[in-house]
Amino acid sequence: MRAVDFVVGVLWLIICQTAANFRTNMTTDMLAPQANRNVSLSDWEQRWHGNKISFHQPEVHRLLKANIDKVIDGRTSIRFFFPLCGKAVDMKWLADMGHSVVGVEISELAIRQFFEESNLTYSEEPVPAIPGAMVYKNLEKNISIYQCDLFSFSSSIDGQFQGIWDRGSLVAINPKDREKYAALMTSLMAQDCRYLLWTVFYNAELYAGPPFSVPHEQVQSLYGTSCDLELLFSEEGLKHKYQGWGLDSVTENLHLIALKSIEN
Repeated sequence: MRAVDFVVGVLWLIICQTAANFRTNMTTDMLAPQANRNVSLSDWEQRWHGNKISFHQPEVHRLLKANIDKVIDGRTSIRFFFPLCGKAVDMKWLADMGHSVVGVEISELAIRQFFEESNLTYSEEPVPAIPGAMVYKNLEKNISIYQCDLFSFSSSIDGQFQGIWDRGSLVAINPKDREKYAALMTSLMAQDCRYLLWTVFYNAELYAGPPFSVPHEQVQSLYGTSCDLELLFSEEGLKHKYQGWGLDSVTENLHLIALKSIEN
């Protein structure tokens, strides 16, 4: 029986490894058409100056509204991080609820438009730890937005966070930078952080992006080692806003990510 059990165990390991390799190869194939796409920081700034910002939503995102209780989790006055925040109205919505908000955005224009369109006064000052960076602040609502390269930001600049809302950041960064991005996000998470991540998945051969296609399998690969993931929402379809991309289908996914518990 021992020999039989050993053989069965070996076969099971082979099957598991084969399945894992298949999933890895499948994910690699799905990502290949966009793997070398590169959108520079100046490209994003030009989009803002040219008002080519179809990614901006004038209303609070419906999935944030629908799932905010899962992120807040009964807490009050928590710190939220918004990577590549643009002028998202979601920031003021959370600040109006009594939470503090820290964003990072490369476009000075986007930051100034956020405060002006929100009817908020703001101060601005340099960030000594990041050469050339500025931080814009409204103390009344406790909103701070750093104008800098996201990868120049770290927890040493403004601490860790209890909430992260990633509505269009992972899908906007260059695909080759995703592992570096995931490492940065997890480093910014306090132990009780709840990270809401929105992604889109589509046939990357049909559209160059951004937003770039991010399959569910890659989200698992990027965050699964250090975090627990829950798929809160997944919907396939072709909404009006995607029809101009030449796609036949788009899947929107929403993940809730939390650091794994530290075992004593």
